[in-house]
Amino acid sequence: MAAACARKIYKVGRIVYETPYCRPGNAAICATRISLRTPGRSYGTIGERLRSKLLQCRPALMRGGQVLGCAFFIGGGFGLYHTINLTFQRHLAEESKVPDLGTDLKLTLYQYKTCPFCSKVRVFLDYHGLPYEIVEVNPVMRQEINWSTYRKVPILMVNGKIQLNDSSVIVSVLMTYLISKEKTIPQIVACYPEMKAKTDIGKEVTEFGNKYWVMVDDAESGKMYLEKDSRKEEIKWRKWADDWLVHLISPNVYRTPMEALASFDYIVSEGKFGTFEGFFAKYFGAAAMWIISKRLRNRHNLHDDVRQDLYKAVNEWIAAIGKKKFMGGDNPNLADLAVFGVLRVMEGLQAFNDMMENTKVKKWYRCMEETVHHNCN
Repeated sequence: MAAACARKIYKVGRIVYETPYCRPGNAAICATRISLRTPGRSYGTIGERLRSKLLQCRPALMRGGQVLGCAFFIGGGFGLYHTINLTFQRHLAEESKVPDLGTDLKLTLYQYKTCPFCSKVRVFLDYHGLPYEIVEVNPVMRQEINWSTYRKVPILMVNGKIQLNDSSVIVSVLMTYLISKEKTIPQIVACYPEMKAKTDIGKEVTEFGNKYWVMVDDAESGKMYLEKDSRKEEIKWRKWADDWLVHLISPNVYRTPMEALASFDYIVSEGKFGTFEGFFAKYFGAAAMWIISKRLRNRHNLHDDVRQDLYKAVNEWIAAIGKKKFMGGDNPNLADLAVFGVLRVMEGLQAFNDMMENTKVKKWYRCMEETVHHNCN
């Protein structure tokens, strides 16, 4: 708009400057046309006197036209200068902004659809409306991640160059980037060092430092965590989802031979299996997991009726939320997203139906379902 005004001023100045009435030697024409436009009584001696006076003013008319033309030239140039300056400043401001997450990052998630840890990452990405591509990994051969020394899923690739491992690290890194956009992904990843450790039985595992922490300063933390202990509670329940809630899934979905078969029927239909692999996984895998689920029950000191442990855990979570809509208040926090992601993998199975009917989780779960679905659309 400002540029258009400047151009119009320039054109008017040029017209005024070049008009024939204001050029040297044309004052007589100007005077004649003025006298012809006067009433009839201007003809005769009065008209002649007016004509001679205008001829005497010829130099002044010339100077006035040139001055007016120059004024328009100067005004137009001034306006044009400010327009260009303002446009340049806006351009610099736009360049200095960090693009929104999801537009400047290309995200590719390597996953098993029925994996609770992968589900946690998908829930986070969907809730924040972040576009991503999915590569479904064959759980038997895992050839889709042969390029990686890290042999677990989920793996999130950022721009095809930066590899993020572990569901909780992925969520913490992306949340930090979402809030503190002056930090680059590599800078943030450095805050979550990879460490090698051994379990009680001597198995080597990979762990990550600070993986439940969102790396923001005090000012940003104050905006994100409005209540005094909300950050501590978020970390506590995110860790609870990984260390306890996840371990209740397998014993419950493989609780009986029929439930194990139904679970593997769902896994095969949703996963990436060949024809032979699918048949083998459905029947032999179901039998194997039914047996393994009993070992898991003993390892985690669960009741013979593992449903009771699931009900107790879910009700404990709902009690911690209290009268709030979500653990995060009016909006879900990272703990809400984690717990929802873990529980969601049971949808369509008998364990999920029993949980919804025998606990107080239904209202919170449906609110989470609606919120995540709304944000990802």
